[in-house]
Amino acid sequence: MTLRAGCLALLSLSSAMVATGHAQQYRLRLDSRFQSVSFRGVALDSVPAAATVLVGGSRQTADGFAVSCLTGDTFCFFFRPGAIQTARPSVTSVAGTLWGLGVPGLSVRGDARVAMDLGDAEVLPGTNPAVQLLEGYVEYATDRWTGRLGRQVYTSRLGFTGFDGARFTARMVNRQVEVDGYLGWGLARGSALPVTSAALNPLDDFQPHQRQLVAGLGAGWNHRFGDLRLEYQREVDPQSSYFVSDRAAAATSIRLSSRLSLNAGAEYDLAMARWGTTDATLRFFQRTWSATAGFTRYRPHFELWTIWGAFSPVGYSAVNGSVSVSPVAGLSVRARGSRFWFEDTETDTPLVTVEDRGWRVNVGATYSPSESFSFNLDHDTEFGPGASSASIDGGVTYLPARDLSLTLHAGRLRRPLEFRFNDATLRMFGLDADWRFSDRWRASASASRFMEKRDRPDASAFDWNQTRLSVQLSVMLGSDAGHQSLPPAVRSTDRPAK
Repeated sequence: MTLRAGCLALLSLSSAMVATGHAQQYRLRLDSRFQSVSFRGVALDSVPAAATVLVGGSRQTADGFAVSCLTGDTFCFFFRPGAIQTARPSVTSVAGTLWGLGVPGLSVRGDARVAMDLGDAEVLPGTNPAVQLLEGYVEYATDRWTGRLGRQVYTSRLGFTGFDGARFTARMVNRQVEVDGYLGWGLARGSALPVTSAALNPLDDFQPHQRQLVAGLGAGWNHRFGDLRLEYQREVDPQSSYFVSDRAAAATSIRLSSRLSLNAGAEYDLAMARWGTTDATLRFFQRTWSATAGFTRYRPHFELWTIWGAFSPVGYSAVNGSVSVSPVAGLSVRARGSRFWFEDTETDTPLVTVEDRGWRVNVGATYSPSESFSFNLDHDTEFGPGASSASIDGGVTYLPARDLSLTLHAGRLRRPLEFRFNDATLRMFGLDADWRFSDRWRASASASRFMEKRDRPDASAFDWNQTRLSVQLSVMLGSDAGHQSLPPAVRSTDRPAK
């Protein structure tokens, strides 16, 4: 229904353009996706403390469920297997561009999403509100500068910043220097919703009553020997005039030779007067092999209005490296690893020894003996504070025709937990199909089965086995029949941030 409504709206728009006789042109992409998944729910239950029994040093119900009992309470609590929960999310996204409005370089762009859950209520998050505007703005672009007004997403070293407002970008010195700035009402981090939305209210009274003001400046220099980018961003609560966030960042990419490059960046939190995430990576590449080596110091960032900063989260440091080799045609072998350790939490736990460091390793290979077949295999191992995991997964892709691909995949994950007696083993297999049956139309489908086994010494070792089915239909519509690119004055001149 949502895809049909979008097509009808587009036909109405096209008819209006023809009727007015204007040379407007458009490009519209519709994606409609549907998924079905059912899984075991859980139900909170209680039992009088006097009715529990002591088994192996812990208390259980008479029918074998481990319980949690607080000192002095007359009841103990536990979880039983609940009813089967079914989620059937349906998501339709619409992204389009309209130009040829009588002013060269003027265009209108939008990206919206309509989501609903056709299954059980309140099972799948992210479907409320049903309609979300991801981006929607008017743009005027020339060779020297670009201006935007409306809802936008700005990507930089500091992350994704969504806001309703204005942005201006100027390009100078043969386009080697770029300066931009933006100002507007901010959106919540990682969301297309304002922070005042009821859908983002896990903190109740701590939630801001007004949207934050966000402003930023950036400058970049591009040269054949490397790039340099500087960023500054400030967010302010208009009700109290206090800072929500105040940060700066720098990033650079230096081409040391035709095969060797260095990427580095750092962030500084001016409000907290401390360094944020810092990293550096050295890359070497040639025709048959490539390698990287790097260092990362990660520190989480939280807006000052949240309570999470009060818990004094600590960051971690890591050294990492990777190598990829292609010894023969069609074969690629890769490996990467990382060793990480957390900073001192400045807490004292004399009765408990907690691991504060870990490592992770991945090895894999891809083999394509022909254009029709491709084989892929990966193995991941990770050991860290609180838990470890080991997984193996692989797949076979077959292309019976140029526009049709079939992929059979399977995997296994083992996840032992240090502080809980609830270790789990997960096995899965599935089949994916993708068919591009014209330049405009594309369809895909997927079916996967997940089988989980929980290692518990009590009756709570019930499974969460599930089957997932999904289908997707995409269509590209436009006045240029999808075969021509946008006019030079309308093409986006923004470069991805480094």
